[in-house]
Amino acid sequence: MKKTLIIAIAGILTFSCSKKETQKNKTEGTNTADSINAARTKINDSIKALNSKNRFRDFSGTHQFVYQNDSSPKYSGSVNFTKIDGERDNYTLSGNIKSGKNSVTLKGFAQVVSAKHINFTGEITQSIADNDNGKPYTRKGTKTFMSKDGGKTYRLQDMVNGSGFVDYIDIHF
Repeated sequence: MKKTLIIAIAGILTFSCSKKETQKNKTEGTNTADSINAARTKINDSIKALNSKNRFRDFSGTHQFVYQNDSSPKYSGSVNFTKIDGERDNYTLSGNIKSGKNSVTLKGFAQVVSAKHINFTGEITQSIADNDNGKPYTRKGTKTFMSKDGGKTYRLQDMVNGSGFVDYIDIHF
């Protein structure tokens, strides 16, 4: 009787555990994992899009770049802001002013930190004939441009040049 019972249980277990069911369970598990991954990807993409959206206005494009000091006329050129993809309020920028022997170049990275402040990291190199006979002077590192007119003009706050004179370097929007 015990032998018959054991054989019957073994037979039932053999027929109840077939390969078709095992493969079916694996397929269902894969489909579930794929749908979860698709949902996570969609959520992550929407978060990434929100994190790259500017908090402040878009500065992309070409804008007027102006240099003036107390003893020189106003020199004008242009500066180009290019938004960095996937980043919020971050731009690469480059620009220059050329007038005869006088020149000012600006190249680096800008981050808009408030409606009135832009932090610029890079180099501003100037060669003005009235300052040390045109000897080049370079400002390196992080500098602040600040607006006092509601964002129409941003002025470099590091105004004293290598000769000890005040420079006005402005970006107009």
